[in-house]
Amino acid sequence: MTGKNKYSYRAKISEAKIRQIVRLFAVDLDASQIAQLTNLKPNTVNRCLAALRERIARFCEAESPVKGEVEVDESYFGARRVRGIRGRGARGKTIVFGLFKRNGHVYTEIVPDCSKTTLQGIIRGRVALESVIHSDGWRGYDALVDLGYQKHFRVNHGDNEFATAHSHINGIESFWAYAKTRLARFRGMCKHTFCFHLKECEFRFNHREQNIYKLILKMLRNSPLC
Repeated sequence: MTGKNKYSYRAKISEAKIRQIVRLFAVDLDASQIAQLTNLKPNTVNRCLAALRERIARFCEAESPVKGEVEVDESYFGARRVRGIRGRGARGKTIVFGLFKRNGHVYTEIVPDCSKTTLQGIIRGRVALESVIHSDGWRGYDALVDLGYQKHFRVNHGDNEFATAHSHINGIESFWAYAKTRLARFRGMCKHTFCFHLKECEFRFNHREQNIYKLILKMLRNSPLC
């Protein structure tokens, strides 16, 4: 198959099998189900899915929202909160920062903390200055105006405020709910693997109105699996 398979440079399985794997992946079957339906070894399917998720992550990085009405927020994934351990970034959690362009796409990034330096560094690199930013009241979003973002609206969740006449962050929060529900089925994963599963959630959410099967095949034709 070397040099002839348009979906993979060094494929050990046929184009037809890759299309079958992608079709089953697109409808969100897991590796065990795909292995059973394709009559392939689980290790072969797992390697293929890992490579697919890597391609998807690259694709998502190039689709970052950059301007317009942009919601920003952080969320925490992983083990349940330990009793007595409170606050943002509580022990055992992976912190994810998200940008959501209204009527557009979400972008996510794993971050080490929720400091102003970390969050505003990502905002500055990903969001155009003319954008309207919506956030909660976390101090990490203080002084965005000083960075050149002249329109910044906030909701104060600490006062049980979830929307104002000018602002809400319902879009990014709907993504958090979707991602956590979907990832719960994997019952834990290492941080390296989590990153690619998170980007898969991002991809599925952003393209939920499209034919994901055809989109992935087009992606692989442009950038075949190694």
